[in-house]
Formats: sequence, C-alpha cells, structure tokens
Amino acid sequence: MTPLYLDNHLLVVSKPAGMLSQGDRTGDLDLVSWAKAYLKERFDKPGNVFVGLVHRLDRPTSGVVVLARTSKAAGRLSDQFRRRSPDKRYLAVVQGHLGERGEAVDGVVKQEGGGVRVVAPNHPGAQRAALRWRTLAADDRQSLVEVELLTGRKHQIRAQLAARAAPVLGDFRYGEPVPFADGRGIALHAWRLTVEHPTRREPMTFSAPPPPSWNGLFDDAVTRGVAG
Repeated sequence: MTPLYLDNHLLVVSKPAGMLSQGDRTGDLDLVSWAKAYLKERFDKPGNVFVGLVHRLDRPTSGVVVLARTSKAAGRLSDQFRRRSPDKRYLAVVQGHLGERGEAVDGVVKQEGGGVRVVAPNHPGAQRAALRWRTLAADDRQSLVEVELLTGRKHQIRAQLAARAAPVLGDFRYGEPVPFADGRGIALHAWRLTVEHPTRREPMTFSAPPPPSWNGLFDDAVTRGVAG
C-alpha cells in the first residue's frame, strides 16, 4: 500500500479487500499493524508507534480509511464519526436493479456468527440504519450504485441492499452465491471520505479508485463516478 495522504496527524490509505481493519484471533495481517510497521520504518521510530483506528471497513470491503497518528487526532476524529459528520461514499456492484435513486431506513439487529439482519426500524433492540443510493449504470443482470452512508452500522450497506434483492457481488453472507475476483473481497469500495482535519479544522476529502479486481465492471461509469 502507498499512503493517499500523510502528515503529523493523519495517515490515509486505501485498504485492500481481504485485509482486517484491526487484528483478531486469526493473526492475519491487519491495517493497524501494517500502519505501525510502515510509520516505524518510514520515520525510523524507536519503541511503540501510535496508530488510532477511528472507523473501520469490513474485511472484504476495500477503500479509503483515515488513521490517527496522535491521541489528540484520534479523539477529535472519533468525535466526528460519533456525530456522523464525515461524508462517506461507496461504490457497489449489485445483482439486480434498485431504481434510479432512493433512500433506505431500516433497523438492524446482530446475528450469531457476526452478521446482521434487517428488520423494521421499530423492532425491539434494533439499531437505526440509513443510507441513500443512486444508480450510475446498469445492464441486464447487475447495477453500479453509489451509496451515501448516513449511519455507521456493521454490514449495513451489504445487508440493506441485499434486503432489497440487490446483494453485492461476491457477498456470500448476504445471499450472493457467485465469488467475486479471488474470493477474498466483494464489489464494495469506500471510494470517497470527507473529514475535518483534527488540528487545522478544515474539510479534507480523500478518494481512491476501486482495486484492479474491479477491472471490466462498468469501467466508464466507475471512472465518471469517481471523477464526479
């Protein structure tokens, strides 16, 4: 990985599909561990290196992640994500068609095994999950959509789109049986993120195109969407 942006407070990268955001019991390489090793080598730092994970992407999802390099930056960025002030945009290729544009407001409840289930917003114990989408291109079988994430619930894009008969390509967990690319990722990419810089207090937008595994998937429309 090559950083998209680096200063004294932020490290911004495009996470590969299949990489964990944070370590787990598998012991597989995760983004935080990679970032600590990268910064240690880049700046020849002795001892421990601080990296704050203030938001995360699902393991099979690729795209832009902002990491904090100081505790002050971590606190201020975490507060932004709690207040849902960052602008988070994703690209997804889904089976089926969702219509030109729309908004989904659901409830989600956690399931055994790590997934979530979409329920009515007033379902007991449900967390509110909201997003908007617009279709950028479509063919007979599938669609390219841009998703604006309005809340930050686990798996919510994957679960909410699947609940509308439009599962993300390669997403076995939510009903799409056909593998995507090498089977480690799905066709969901966090392509643009806008946050307020933690010390300069000015908006900064970071973006990255989908990974090479997307080659051939609505190439022209993906390019227009990322450029726009």
